[in-house]
Amino acid sequence: MSKTWTKNDLIEKIHMEIGISLSDSSKIFEEIIEEILSSLEHGNDVKISNFGTFSVKKKNSRIGRNPKTGDEKEITARNVISFYPSKAMKNKIS
Repeated sequence: MSKTWTKNDLIEKIHMEIGISLSDSSKIFEEIIEEILSSLEHGNDVKISNFGTFSVKKKNSRIGRNPKTGDEKEITARNVISFYPSKAMKNKIS
């Protein structure tokens, strides 16, 4: 069974690989995430070489159905974050 990597696992990996304190590793990680989110909020895509592209897509409103009761309800329009892996990442996984 595979392990799910958490935020703390990634911070610990930065700490071990670079050799900086956990506090500094956490700050670096948080800053990277904040920069990605800020860029997406401003309508920009974020492309990370050999990793993939994050982008914001607009989903239109639609009618959805509760599978348990069969009741129809409108699902409102919203923005969602999409991730498209790079060819390099896809090749590593296959």
